[in-house]
Amino acid sequence: MVRQALTEWRIPELVEDAVLITTELVSNAAKTGCKRHMTVSITRITQQTVRISVRDGSRALPCLILDAGKSEGGRGLALVHRLTGGQWGAQLEPLGKIVHADLRTHRKIS
Repeated sequence: MVRQALTEWRIPELVEDAVLITTELVSNAAKTGCKRHMTVSITRITQQTVRISVRDGSRALPCLILDAGKSEGGRGLALVHRLTGGQWGAQLEPLGKIVHADLRTHRKIS
């Protein structure tokens, strides 16, 4: 879905990072024990910026760990943070949360 949207919007240079970010956000949602629902979306918020969002049924907010050391886990959000230049966030909803990450191309799109 992410790959298709970015290809249709003619910003294929974001595909690799967007797919990786989506994988990390979905994985985090699954790890929080989300058993009710999960929704993934990608929207174009400006001509050069896309937002990847994952809505799930858990109210456990993600925690950014910048130095996970030798730990097997905990590096996903640090990767999202790096790939987005810190342009990500989370907001609580009555029955869960939305975690989003914004990716921007530096190429002028006509």
